[in-house]
Amino acid sequence: MSQRPFGPDRPPRSVCIVMMSALGDAVHVLPVVTALRRAWPTTRITWVIQPVPHRLVEDHPAVDDFVVFRRRRGRRAWRAFADVRRELRARGPFDLLLALQVYAKAGLITALAPARVKLGFDRRRARDLNWLFTNARIPAHEPQHVQDQYFEFVRWLGIDPEPVEWGLTLSDAERREQAAFYGRLDQPALAVVVGTSKPEKNWTAEGYAAVLREAERRHGLRPVLVGGPSAAERAVAERILELTDGRPVDALGDDVRRLVWLLEGSALVLSPDTGPLHIAHALGRPAVGLFGWSNPKRHRPYRGDPDLVVDGYARHPGEDYPVSLERRDGMRRITPERVLRAIDIAVERYVSGPGD
Repeated sequence: MSQRPFGPDRPPRSVCIVMMSALGDAVHVLPVVTALRRAWPTTRITWVIQPVPHRLVEDHPAVDDFVVFRRRRGRRAWRAFADVRRELRARGPFDLLLALQVYAKAGLITALAPARVKLGFDRRRARDLNWLFTNARIPAHEPQHVQDQYFEFVRWLGIDPEPVEWGLTLSDAERREQAAFYGRLDQPALAVVVGTSKPEKNWTAEGYAAVLREAERRHGLRPVLVGGPSAAERAVAERILELTDGRPVDALGDDVRRLVWLLEGSALVLSPDTGPLHIAHALGRPAVGLFGWSNPKRHRPYRGDPDLVVDGYARHPGEDYPVSLERRDGMRRITPERVLRAIDIAVERYVSGPGD
């Protein structure tokens, strides 16, 4: 498409965003929708999303409407696509669709959505033949931080994504729940995300136990174990509780919004590369991130403090590796001593108040 059909002075009447991935990706979409809302205050924005990330963002003021894609398995799988197609047709046709996700299911949704302009990635980055389903594409670009990658769409439309704003907030009811929970603790909280959906990203229970004991001793931080309801996360949490002689609070659960207020109310967050790490950063909480499998130059909290990244991705200290899609087996290179150094820095810079 040689001429951009929309811009700061040519707003579309409606926009559809296709991003159905996990919590971390949903967090990275939020600065996109806030930028679109600032530039186009009267444009109707619809987001195709899955149930768990939808729970995170369902009340976000920059989004007018959500279409929830509920995955089904086996013979019923086609019904999920049929349901989304029906809902999109009821809302469309859209003037503009942003195809931010490049996997096969997102390509099929993009193909089914009625939209005049379907903007996607360049052919090299549009995996699973997603380039077949778009009629406009952003220019090719070398790998960069995921957030900057999504901002390519915003800039293609002539919109400035600055200032970067996520817009995550708590309701009054959530504030009351948060106050009741943290009011029972006698120390500032260190929220600890115990696991992810990818085993390769996870650190060891033994490492967490050693760090939590020392963080409580050095800095008076009360560990609060947070995460989801999976059997793997529960097993790690129970092992941490068994190994440490500190006083961790077990706060695992299956409510994403509860996770949000737990993170927001903590003094510091410790997490591998997973959605809660990026939620914490979006909420303005200092967060120590553990990276070994995913590239921190691409996936660390956006514009966060680099000294809070514990980099096991590097094969040796000071390695100058590129931003890339390559995965590495680096969580084993993360030691309790390295994590504690990052916690020391975080406490000094962001947690300790005057006179501490």
